[in-house]
Amino acid sequence: MSVNALRQYLEFLKNSGIKELYYPPSDKQKKLTELQKQYSTCTKCPLHNSRRKFVYGEGNPNAIAMLIGEGPGEQEDITGRPFVGAAGQLLEKMLSAINLQRSDVYITNIVKCRPPGNRNPESEERKACLPYLLEQIQIIQPKILLILGLVAAQTLLNNNNTLGWHRGKIHYFMDIPAFVTYHPSALLRNQEWKKPAWIDLQEFQKEYEKLLAATIS
Repeated sequence: MSVNALRQYLEFLKNSGIKELYYPPSDKQKKLTELQKQYSTCTKCPLHNSRRKFVYGEGNPNAIAMLIGEGPGEQEDITGRPFVGAAGQLLEKMLSAINLQRSDVYITNIVKCRPPGNRNPESEERKACLPYLLEQIQIIQPKILLILGLVAAQTLLNNNNTLGWHRGKIHYFMDIPAFVTYHPSALLRNQEWKKPAWIDLQEFQKEYEKLLAATIS
């Protein structure tokens, strides 16, 4: 299914009064596992030519929060798991700082195959992979998104604005509140960005805890 076709389908559901598709909790992981296997041989864009493994995503299928980066790196390409290299280790520390663990959230990327040399994924590559992400969101039904990095922010929010423009405000994607902060790999290269990233995380934490309390009650 093309990106436009999937968007039209989602718009049709919305106009029909259907705000979300229901998957029983026990079925979500099963469905995600099936789709990961189904898409693992994807050849929709040139990235498949150099990939070792298709990096679909992982985490809690019933998560309130979904974290979305731009694409796999070298270690992710080797293991088939998102955010397991140095950036992944930093991401786990970032989550811990706001009282979350990796097992509390679902983590994925805009593109599921590593761009050569860790370059930014090109527009057509992002478009080819976007239906997979939209499908993941429909299955998991997160209540909040944390978007990691400029490429992911520009792709999901459909603009060419700077990271500074995206930060410090609540956006919405598929009617889900979304926060934007630095990608962990950028923080590894630029230590001075860790302080503003911490501010972003605290704002995300406030909204997350509101949603968690509402879910529990």
